[in-house]
Amino acid sequence: MGLFDAFKKKEKLKVGLEKTRTGFFQSIVNTLTNSQIDDDLYNELEEQLILADVGPACAVRLVDELRDTVESQHLRTGEEALRALREIIRREISPSTDLDLSGKPAVILVIGVNGVGKTTTIAKLAYLYKDLGRHVMLAAGDTFRAAASEQLEIWAERAEVPLVKAGEGADPAAVIFDAVQSAAARGYDLVIADTAGRLHNKKGLMDELAKISRSVRKASPEASLEVLLVLDALTGQNAISQAQEFCRAAGATGIVLTKLDGTAKGGCVIGVHEKLGLPIRFVGVGEKIDDLLFFSATDFSEALLPEVPAKHNEE
Repeated sequence: MGLFDAFKKKEKLKVGLEKTRTGFFQSIVNTLTNSQIDDDLYNELEEQLILADVGPACAVRLVDELRDTVESQHLRTGEEALRALREIIRREISPSTDLDLSGKPAVILVIGVNGVGKTTTIAKLAYLYKDLGRHVMLAAGDTFRAAASEQLEIWAERAEVPLVKAGEGADPAAVIFDAVQSAAARGYDLVIADTAGRLHNKKGLMDELAKISRSVRKASPEASLEVLLVLDALTGQNAISQAQEFCRAAGATGIVLTKLDGTAKGGCVIGVHEKLGLPIRFVGVGEKIDDLLFFSATDFSEALLPEVPAKHNEE
């Protein structure tokens, strides 16, 4: 990615986080830069982090870590404390591993309950990777809902990528098997597959995902597999509690957080990472096909807690 592209992505993230940055996190910036470092400051900071949807336990831990850093590094000013908190958050949400797309083909299985933006996320992933030079194929593995395949077909046409689909009620594992086998034979190096977005029992979900995983390996022994769970940022902490069982059952390897542009509670990014114990791989910051971004912990923490308070920029 060139410098200009990197700058555009950072600006898109900054604009997408406008509601969050000018809401709860602006209050955090103002509190830190206009206050003395004392117990009252820590208490207020804790409350603001909870309001920003970080989650109570995570907010307490972040503030405790900030307190330890202030003491150990002998920080004196609010600006220094702000920089320290930014770095603590950056470390907190930094993925420990990279997304594995090394397989031939690489397969991304997209899971999540209905209504979180799963279908549009798949289209945006296709557009993103096609733009990076990957040869992308889609698989319509949500065969339980007739509209799902139709919606994906429309998006596949917009992204100008091929789609493998079957009739309603077909075996999802068989559809994804066909897509992976076809991709391997035709030289496509990335398959992005939809799955049914229903919350059924844990065993049913585990069995279905296990069957799909086996079908991927069977279709191409050299395939790699990532399972990305799509969550809606608008539902914040509710999304986390709803996803915990679903996530464990499905063996998710990463998170896509959609609709971040629509919420003032972008702190849910931190809470999601902590509660689910999974790396955030992508964030959605708009409805356009190019509004899905690779998640950068550095860019995110800088966008949330800018170096200079926004009110200074307006003068």
